[in-house]
Amino acid sequence: MISARVNSKLCLPKQVAQLSRLVAPTHQSHAHPFALKYTVGLRTVQPRSFSTTTSTQLHDFFPSKETEFIRQTPPAWPHHGYTEQEMLSVVPEHRKPQTVGDWLAWKLVRLCRWGTDIATGIRPEQQVDRKNPTTAIAAQKPLTEAQWLVRFIFLESIAGVPGMVAGMLRHLSSLRRLKRDNGWIETLLEESYNERMHLLTFMKMCEPGWFMKTVILGAQGVFFNAVFISYLISPKITHRFVGYLEEEAVHTYTRCIKEIEEGSLPKWSDPKFQIPDLAVSYWQMPEGKQTMKDLIYYIRADEAVHRGVNHTLSNLNQNEDPNPFVSDYKAAASGHKPNPALKPTGYERADVIG
Repeated sequence: MISARVNSKLCLPKQVAQLSRLVAPTHQSHAHPFALKYTVGLRTVQPRSFSTTTSTQLHDFFPSKETEFIRQTPPAWPHHGYTEQEMLSVVPEHRKPQTVGDWLAWKLVRLCRWGTDIATGIRPEQQVDRKNPTTAIAAQKPLTEAQWLVRFIFLESIAGVPGMVAGMLRHLSSLRRLKRDNGWIETLLEESYNERMHLLTFMKMCEPGWFMKTVILGAQGVFFNAVFISYLISPKITHRFVGYLEEEAVHTYTRCIKEIEEGSLPKWSDPKFQIPDLAVSYWQMPEGKQTMKDLIYYIRADEAVHRGVNHTLSNLNQNEDPNPFVSDYKAAASGHKPNPALKPTGYERADVIG
């Protein structure tokens, strides 16, 4: 999707802990504020003063492309939107492992969480209660905006992988077996697309350095192949793994919302902070509801949907059952149509298939 205006709010966050030594940030002092202005039409855009990238190197990652005939490229999957109540009702939740496969998926997610905390420089005092890591959101010390952006970009850069891999494999299986897929492919590809939109949104606010780009390249390569092999072996366990991964995402964004509300992230609490036009257009955010906190509410709701969808898909017959989230229900069974955002632990097969 092409943004309606040039957005110059890119910034390289001040890297933290291990990242800071490797990216070698050159944070500007208050004596040399970032004060460039870009005129677009009749509008003047003032970038944030929270960048370590020199003004001469700043550029738009997704500049508007002018062509002779095409005006705009709409999203392949337009966002369906949420009500305010749906977004506010999302809470961190955890589905307790019930099988050996569930336990394995959960432990793998915990290992990924541990590695991500180290890679993004989360210190012990910034971590939540380790006995309830997926539901507790209070920590002794909050993260900074820079730390959050590093974490968001790293997580979203690999979050779009499982849906694409699963959709691709099910597509090939449908061709190979000469059978219908019963609606799974579309949901999985849409999930992957949605995760990529999260990444593109945060990329409008941050310009990663070469080290993070290298880490993302390596992480995506490892993660893609791991998910590919895993889905060939056991789609059920893979969907459970993604469900647990989305539990972590809901936890991450819930904690971020809490810290914005508490005033621990002053730049994002500032009502003058502008979120990217890309986000406003994709989520169709109404006037007066376009703050950073509102944006995180929308993204958290997306992750809650992915959480419920994947936990539910893990409970189904992987080869025969239709996708309950895109199916039309019989009149007598209309009350069984699932809403994944409202069922954080997923629906059992008997509840949606019968």
